[in-house]
Amino acid sequence: MDSYEDPAAADDVLLFVNAAITSTGQREFHSDADEQQLSLDFLHAYVLGNHRDLYAGVLALDINDHNAVLVIRRLLETTGEATADQRRSEGRLIACRLAKLPPRRVYGLFAALRRAGVNNRRTRAIMRDWLAARPDLAFDAVKYRSGLKVALRHAHLAPASEELGAFVFAPQTREHYTTPLLETWRRAHDEQAALYELPYTAAEGFAAKHHIPRKVFLERIAPRMTRLETLRLQEYAHKIGITGVQADLSGMPLTRLAAHVLSLPVEDRLRRRAELTHALESAADRAAGSHRGSWGKVTAVLDDSFSAVGSAHQRRRPLAVALACHYLLAALAGDYTGLWTSGRTDALLTYPYGPTPLGRRILDALDTTPSRLVIVSDGWDNAPPGLAAEVLRIWRTRLDPERRTGIVHLNPVHDAADFDVRRLSSTVPTAGIRDAEDLPALVELAQFAEGRTGMAELATYMNTRAARMLSRHRQEQAR
Repeated sequence: MDSYEDPAAADDVLLFVNAAITSTGQREFHSDADEQQLSLDFLHAYVLGNHRDLYAGVLALDINDHNAVLVIRRLLETTGEATADQRRSEGRLIACRLAKLPPRRVYGLFAALRRAGVNNRRTRAIMRDWLAARPDLAFDAVKYRSGLKVALRHAHLAPASEELGAFVFAPQTREHYTTPLLETWRRAHDEQAALYELPYTAAEGFAAKHHIPRKVFLERIAPRMTRLETLRLQEYAHKIGITGVQADLSGMPLTRLAAHVLSLPVEDRLRRRAELTHALESAADRAAGSHRGSWGKVTAVLDDSFSAVGSAHQRRRPLAVALACHYLLAALAGDYTGLWTSGRTDALLTYPYGPTPLGRRILDALDTTPSRLVIVSDGWDNAPPGLAAEVLRIWRTRLDPERRTGIVHLNPVHDAADFDVRRLSSTVPTAGIRDAEDLPALVELAQFAEGRTGMAELATYMNTRAARMLSRHRQEQAR
């Protein structure tokens, strides 16, 4: 990755990184989907056109899956504009990031590349290598058959076996398959019992074909569901009287777990307080890892105002990030204080409500004399407007010019109008955040937004992250 001398380049890249972390092109509380998509499209085109090396390097950062797919697609669409060295480095980054993406997103990317007519040699090689690394193509053939068929055709690849090819392109021409899962799929057309040996998404279609009552189907397919599928269907199952669909909260990622907790009625959270609290604290401990208890005295200001409700597409997402950050910061800190904008003290029962008195809560936070202050908010300070910016300005310029208290603002919402996340003050660094698990890395990244480091340092940081990702990828391939 090149190191740029232009100081504006660092601002461009940080602007793009914040958007790529927070925005998924969907409606947010303060902007609709068209505004979000227009803002994202502009940033992708601008950074790719002006800072191609850094644009590719963003794949090693904690950007969300939606933007990772967009970056990969645009790099492959513009292969002809890259040098030979760029193609090699981009290829390695793309392979690493594809290995981390959910399969459905990768197959969706391959379909988008086909629709766009992107079929250069590098694209075909990347598709070939990703498919070759899949642990069970028979499973993919059952669960993502249309996606696999598109990928094989577009990359001009021969199926791994003649039988797999027959299943992907003409599945009902065979009277028997030797691969157990493929044979189970064939039998499920006529035998109801066979469909309960299939993945949930494949079995669902057969259940409709056989007119199996929804309640009966869910009771019997429950052991075949993934954790996420169980989580999505748990509340519905309970409503129709099924008790066997119960999500295992152990091992669940922290932010996803926080979103699940917030989806529960307050009465259920009270009833399951011990279980949910233990699950959240355990997930936070895993996310903190070796950094647990090493951050000293930490105070957080957490936004649970009404705008934290998000939107129909991002339901309670800002509040879920704040809740997850609350538990993670408690694990990272030696001494922790969490202050919610609503004034509530029971984090487990939080819900979006009321205005956003950030300035007042920041004053309360600074009274605790923390070594580190973390603000998690969408930045819409409105009770009264502008107080947070003024408090932070006076604190930084007059009361703490030596920066004894480190302050960072983490924003989970992309502001489409400004092509960035909304900032509280020019005196305090702001970084976008999508998952609380990325908080330690984002606090590190926020130092570049403070203006005290330049493009050379940012490029070095991104090179280091890329090298770390490539090293992990090689280790996983070796295993």
